[in-house]
Amino acid sequence: MSLHIGDTAPDFSTDSTIGQLNFHAWAGDSWVFFFSHPADFTPVCTTEMGRTAQLAEQFAARNTKPLGLSTDTAAEHLKWISDVNDTQHTDLKFPIVADADHKIAMLYDMIHPEESDTAAVRSVFIIDPEKKIRLTMTYPMSVGRNFDEILRVIDALQLSDAKGIATPADWRAGDKVIIPPSIPNDDAKELFPQGWEELRPYLRLTDVG
Repeated sequence: MSLHIGDTAPDFSTDSTIGQLNFHAWAGDSWVFFFSHPADFTPVCTTEMGRTAQLAEQFAARNTKPLGLSTDTAAEHLKWISDVNDTQHTDLKFPIVADADHKIAMLYDMIHPEESDTAAVRSVFIIDPEKKIRLTMTYPMSVGRNFDEILRVIDALQLSDAKGIATPADWRAGDKVIIPPSIPNDDAKELFPQGWEELRPYLRLTDVG
């Protein structure tokens, strides 16, 4: 199954490190950072799990729940968490779902045969409170994720939803944003009373605070 931006994230129920987990019910009204790993007790994955745990307050500030997946059992995950906490100097609290039979990995198209027939690639799904997929990223097994980028895109998506704007290349919170071309100037005057800088009729930059 190939999933696209705008699709509803498939629901599932499975064992996890916090017990039985129903994905949609667990997500509730939060955003979700759902990310997968090839296996437990692997080096790159251990650093990524640790970094997610270290950023717990950053995710919480964005109303975002991290959810990990690895193609092992919940019992194996619990053993692995001890290693994550010890080597990464953290305290991992978020759930990791069990997927030893690869059902969830297949549901979310995380098995790429040219990479491995049995291990999930490093997929990222940012899912909004309506359970819609808003962003996807896929990394090869040998490359760790950039968590600055993950937090940045959550900020950008949430600001876009709240203010009806778009964000330029390399945007960071506090930078100028783009007024979409679909908003004519007359409407933009009401929506953005602070004004804007018009580089081109289709490229208007403004501050949103």
